[in-house]
Amino acid sequence: MALPLGNAALEAAITPRLALVEERLRDAVAQSDRLADATSRHLVDAGGKRLRPVLALLTAQLGDGNRPEVVDAAVVAELTHLATLYHDDVMDDAPTRRGAPSAHEVWGNSVAILTGDLLFARASMVVAGLGPAAVRIQAETFERLCLGQLHETVGPDVGEDAVDHYLMVLADKTGSLVATSARFGAMFAGCDRDTVAAVTQFGELAGVAFQLADDVLDIRSESDVSGKTPGTDLREGVSTMPVLLLRRRIAEGAASDADVALLSLIDGDLSSDKAIADVLAGLRAHVVVDETAALAREWADRAKAAIAGLRDGDVKDALLGFADALVARAT
Repeated sequence: MALPLGNAALEAAITPRLALVEERLRDAVAQSDRLADATSRHLVDAGGKRLRPVLALLTAQLGDGNRPEVVDAAVVAELTHLATLYHDDVMDDAPTRRGAPSAHEVWGNSVAILTGDLLFARASMVVAGLGPAAVRIQAETFERLCLGQLHETVGPDVGEDAVDHYLMVLADKTGSLVATSARFGAMFAGCDRDTVAAVTQFGELAGVAFQLADDVLDIRSESDVSGKTPGTDLREGVSTMPVLLLRRRIAEGAASDADVALLSLIDGDLSSDKAIADVLAGLRAHVVVDETAALAREWADRAKAAIAGLRDGDVKDALLGFADALVARAT
């Protein structure tokens, strides 16, 4: 399981459902065309945390978690996520994903983009069977995913706070789909409106926490731990939270000469592995990474507060633990 739930009864209920999601996921990506089949299976075969399906199956335990629609909803969430990874890796020129070569490294950018489109199409086919409300939610989520990527690409407007802009990007690019995963689980398990709203908010906030933790991991961890190449965002000129906090320090006049020198390296030529290694070494020793980890913890705490009104019990405890586990990786 992607994240241990800390409860034997819950794990016994969810584990077979997650196995069914995995089976349906592989069926959903299968293509009659040989090339499309190979490219579509690429990231599914590489594995992954399956965070979004686990969350959908977990929130479904607040209602009737055995409804078949819950499994389909979990498949939709993961298919959508996988589709975005194909596109993200092309835009970031990431050489690896989940410890394997990225699809664009194997088949080229055009094939990788088209494969992402194919997976979006398959997600749409599955969600169509869940009814008009699910289709609308999926479309709204897809829109936010695209807007998040667009806003990340163009950067903040003149005069806009870069940290606030970045948090908005994270809410759209990551929080929106995590929120939909939690929402789908509770919604298709027949939960009441207040419960669905609470877990949706939980997912949005937890998604931002998760991505902030990833910002820390992108700097501190090695590729064999994270499954991604450290410093990918740096190489592509994408300023994640540690770099934004460093820029803020310098803009506010609270920086040392070493801070200025480090930012100069970041804004310089990072095309070589040595340049990336030097910047990573500087950031790993800097307090801005600890500050990013603290921000991740803060957003996880906000996620936990969002479900304070849920009835006490094993599912609520597991959700609280889920939020903790998302950011524990960055401590």
